[in-house]
Order: sequence, then C-alpha cells, then structure tokens
Amino acid sequence: MPCLRHGHGAGERRRGSVMSAVEQQPADASLSSNSSSSFEVIEADAANKYEAVVPHWFYCKVTDSRERWIPFSTQDSEKLEAAQKMRKDDEELVVPISGGRYDVHLKQRQCYAVYWEEEVSEVRRCTWFYKGEKDNKYVPYSESFSEDLEEAYMIAVTLDEWKKKLESPNREIIILHNPKLMVHYHPVTVSDDWGSSSAEQGRPRTVKRGVENISVDIHSGEPEQIDHLVFVVHGIGPACDIRFRSIIQCVNDFRAVSLSMLQAHFKKAQEQQQIGRVEFLPVNWHSRLHSTGVDVDLERITLPSINRLRHFINDTILDVFFYNSATYCQTIVDTVASEMNRLYLLFLQRNPDYKGRVSIAGHSLGSLILFDLLTNQKASSEDEDGKEKGSQTGASHGADASGVKEILEKLKLSEYSTVFEKERMDRQALLLCTEQNLKDMGIPLGPRMKILHYISSERETQDTNHWAQIIAGNNGEGRTESESSAGPGSAGSRSSGRNCPYPDVSLGQVSANYPQLIYKPAIFFAFGSPIGMFLTVRGVKRIDPSYSLPTCKGFFNIFHPFDPVAYRIEPMIVPDMEFEPMLLPHHKGRKRMHLELKEGLTRMSMDLKNNLLGSLRVAWQSFTRAPLPAVEAASTECETESQNCSDGQTEVKPNEPPAAAKEEASPINVGMLNGGHRIDYVLQEKPIESFNEYLFALQGHLCYWESEDTVLLLHCSCNLICTYVR
Repeated sequence: MPCLRHGHGAGERRRGSVMSAVEQQPADASLSSNSSSSFEVIEADAANKYEAVVPHWFYCKVTDSRERWIPFSTQDSEKLEAAQKMRKDDEELVVPISGGRYDVHLKQRQCYAVYWEEEVSEVRRCTWFYKGEKDNKYVPYSESFSEDLEEAYMIAVTLDEWKKKLESPNREIIILHNPKLMVHYHPVTVSDDWGSSSAEQGRPRTVKRGVENISVDIHSGEPEQIDHLVFVVHGIGPACDIRFRSIIQCVNDFRAVSLSMLQAHFKKAQEQQQIGRVEFLPVNWHSRLHSTGVDVDLERITLPSINRLRHFINDTILDVFFYNSATYCQTIVDTVASEMNRLYLLFLQRNPDYKGRVSIAGHSLGSLILFDLLTNQKASSEDEDGKEKGSQTGASHGADASGVKEILEKLKLSEYSTVFEKERMDRQALLLCTEQNLKDMGIPLGPRMKILHYISSERETQDTNHWAQIIAGNNGEGRTESESSAGPGSAGSRSSGRNCPYPDVSLGQVSANYPQLIYKPAIFFAFGSPIGMFLTVRGVKRIDPSYSLPTCKGFFNIFHPFDPVAYRIEPMIVPDMEFEPMLLPHHKGRKRMHLELKEGLTRMSMDLKNNLLGSLRVAWQSFTRAPLPAVEAASTECETESQNCSDGQTEVKPNEPPAAAKEEASPINVGMLNGGHRIDYVLQEKPIESFNEYLFALQGHLCYWESEDTVLLLHCSCNLICTYVR
C-alpha cells in the first residue's frame, strides 16, 4: 500500500508527470501511433473525472474550552474567497462580514468584532473534514494539509490508484480507499504489563471532501440594505436569558429571528428592494459598572455562607440598588449614553450612505434607564426658547463664553480657557460634561477633578433651588400663572401632586447629570419593563395625556402576561377606564388555538348564564303578577307596535351596529406618549405556559429574545417609520 508523507516532494513530481502526460497533446497526428493515441485518450478521460473542490470558509468558536467550527454564510464565504484570490502574498486585506459587524484579516486568518469586545476567532479556508471524536460534528483540516489531501486525491482519481496513505502533522494516518470511503486513524497509546507503551490504530473516523458532503447548516446571508438601526440595552446582571447568555448572544438570536421574519412576511418586498433589514446592536453597561472596584468592596463585606447565592445577588439583584444610588446611577447613565453615541458614530462611519432612523430598546431595568434618559433630553424647541431669552445670539454666546472663563479663573484653571473656547463650550455645556468628555479634551487628572467637583456642587445647588420652588409652589407662594399652566416637562409642573394633577414624570428620579444623545430616537421599545412601578414608587400617580418624550415620539410597552417584572403604562394615563392591553397577534396569524377555545367557552358560559337568568326572571314575573285580560290585550298591542317600529328602524338602517358594538369600536384615548396610539402590548402565552403561570414566570421575563411576535411588531413599526421618511 503506497504511502504519501506530509509535504509536496515526491507527490508534486508525480503529480507533474501525471498531469503533463494527461495534458500533453500530440503536435502532429502523423507522428503518433495508434496505441499511443488510444492511451492518451484513456488518460484524458480519466483526468476528466477529477473536479477541483469548492472551498468554504469557517471560523472557530471556543465555548467552555471546546472548539467548534462554524461555517460563514454563503454570501460571506464567497466574499472571502474572492478577496483571497485577489490578494497578493504579503498583502493584508480586511473583509467586512456578517452585515459589517465583524472584520476578517485574511493574512492573519483572524476575525475581529467591530462594535463590541469579543475573543478573536481563527478563520480557515476549508476543503477537507474529519468527524470529531466526542460529537458527530465535522472538523476541518488545516489549509496546508488539506492541499496535500487534495493533491493525493487528484492523483488517485487521475491514475485510478487508490489505497493511498497520508500521514498528518500529528502522526495520524489517513487512507483513501476510494472516492466514497476515506478514513482517518487516530493512534492510541497502549501500555502492556511490563510498562512499555506502543501506538496502535484507534477507531477510524470518516473523512469527507467538500462542504457539500457534510451535514452542516449554511445560511444564505443577510440583505445588504439596512433601513433601521436599533440599540438594545440589557437589564440586571451579565446574563440576559435562562441559558445565562450575554447580551451579545441574545441580540444575535434576536437578529436571527428578525431575518427569519423578514423572509417569512416581507419576502416579496425584500426581493424588490422595497425594504431592507433592521440592524440590532447591543449596549453593555454591566461590565463597566462592575469594573469600578465595587465588586471588591462587596466581596469584603459579604458573608461566607451560601456563597453562590450571595455572589449571584451581588452580580445581578444589586444592580437595581446601584441604579438608585446617585454615584453609580451617574456611571450607568454615562455608560449607556456614551456607548450608544459611540456605536452610532461608528455605524455611520462604516455605513456612510445610511439614511434610515434610529430606535432604542431596553429589557427590564434597561428600559427604565432609557426612559429616564429620554425624559431628560433637550428638545429643539427648548433650545430655541433658550435662545429667545437672550437679547442677541452672539451676545448670549459671548456671555456664556465669558461665564466659562470666570468659572475657570475661579478654579485657578485659566490656562485651559483656550481648550474650552476651541470646543465652543458655554456654561450649560460645561455642566453637562462627564469625566470622559474632559479626558477626551486633554484635561489632566488634577484639573479634571476640580471641574467635576464644581459641576457636582452646581448640580446640588440647582436641585436645592428647584425643590425650594416646588415647596413654595405647593404653599401658593411665588407661583405665577405661567408656571401653573406649564407643561409636564417644565420646572413649574414639578409638584407633589396636591396642586397639580399631573406631576412631572421625572419626579423622584435619582439626582444625576443625564447626558444628551447625538440623535433623536424614532421609537422606544420596552420589554418586560418596570417603568410603571418605578414611576408609582417615585410619586407619579398620573401621567399627563398631552405628555410625550422630548425627542422620541414613539413608545411601545411589550410584556408577557406572566412576566413578574412587567407593569402597564396606560392606566397611569387613563386611570378612570378599565381596558385590556392590546393583544399581539401570533406571527402565523390569528390567536393561538387554546386562547380561542378559552374565549369560546367563556362566551358560551356567559350566554347560557344570561339565558337562564332571563328565563327565571320571566317566570318569576309571570308568577308574582297575573295581568287582567284588557291589560293583556293592551300590552299585546303595544308589543306589536313596538315590534313593528323596531322592524321599520331595522329596514331603514340595516347596517347600524348595536350600542355595545359602538362602545367597543370607539377608540381609546391613551394620550400622546406614543403619538396617540396604544402603548401596552401583551404577548400570547404558549399552550404549555397556560397550565401553570407560576412555573413559567421566570421564563416569561426572559422570553423576548426569541419571540417572533415581538420581533414582528418591531419590524412593522420600523418599516412604517422608514416608509414615512421616504
């Protein structure tokens, strides 16, 4: 049995001789004999049996110290293969893949995440595979050894000589029996009774050539066109679902569900390029919060008993208390706002032709963080009002600039005045600065701490004056008519609720310097949100129906019916009415079967109950009073006339619905928080979840990442926004 070693030596010479004999054509037919020409025809036919293997690109994902090779989509693999053919030997080409979220460096054969921190993945151009030892997944050979295998396969097919042996770099044996049977023998070390060891061939593994011969799911790819960008903020803890996955993994699943819904419901519009996909990018604030050293301080005071439970509480539940602390609330809101601004600028840099809108979504505590951020954004109308207060724009700017100079002189930091003038910094902008902003401006640590201390003290002074005005307003002192009629976003409307029926939604918020976003979100989506509960605890019992978020005109509160953390918003706007939240339709249409059956049985029982009570009422009335014959005749005539009148009305207006139907059809006014549309949307529980709502309560809070109904609502809302913009 011939054996081919790892390398190109004798194999290349043999390949060259075989191919030269196969490809050699006679220069003149008269110079070749009949036997030689027939031999060349046979060899040419044999050579025609060989077809070059089609490569496919894979990347390696390490999970729990186990390597798993995952194929790129067909679109990305073809893009990488085309770049590889164009690339020169020492040239470094960077190819964006996975919708631009990753970059592949072809020379290094490594894949880097663009928008978030992630371990670098190895990339490989794969042609030959062998079945793994622990699972049935196929593992690709290295590129160099795959070339040796392909060379040996070509020689075997061309010369029809099989039983080829190859030795891998790990001293493992691969035998090519025939095109359908190729095996890989892994050597096993066996020790005898005398202590000596010897290597024997272990259990054979299957070898496959080409990705089309192995069982692996390969996606076609993502649409290039992006219509909408959504930033997703997570809730408490580092894990976001019941499988303890990170926000990055959960958003990847959310994006995958979004692409499947795009194919299922908008396939024709997508093929005609009328709509594109929605891009989702995760925003992680938990790691930044717990990198401040607070975990070390907590570890020092944590009791040693029930260690795992206490560690879980410190890492997850305490995030709620951190957000209600002024110190760590500032860290959280700064991280969320700066991260969303950074991702937005980076996205525009990589997609310069993007003209779509931006929305934000938050899960659990993340939705409350976003809500507080949005309520403290400055609308353009407020900026215009601020300009009108000054006599002239230039004069006011000069006054603000001189105000910054005076502040810096007061802090003995006048040498940095030119830096602030270069950044066109006024007093209001100075009070909005964070430590990261000052660091980016090149302010050293010492002066930076002085400026931050001044900002903090000014903030406290403003808060003290603000609450003094509130107390004076509640006592009826110093409250002008304009302040009394001010809207919910004004300072005059911030009251305890005794004099003003609609207190500001920012009442009771943690005292923090809320940063400004560099864009105006189109829609705010809240998943399993406790916003309603936090507003109530803060003292906001009602929300003004005319109130809307300053820079965001859309708000959807989406929740599972068994979610223990979710609360409604609409009853705070319309407290005098009782009505159900909007039921989200199933992504396949209509309601789930068990819900329709439940409603049918409820309706049937109500009809039976009403009919039975009506029959009993008629029987009781006929039993208690027996009418006279004349009265009976009169009542019969009256009933006949009333029946004729009702028949006549029915003939005149056959399409008029009953009064009950009119009341049900009348729309419910839930204010302007979502532009006049409904705010609360409830998912349909699964049939198995309806058996025990307590058992599936935790799952109800973590189900949104794989919910097709939630994704479909996002798609429909974003597509409507994109259509309106166009």
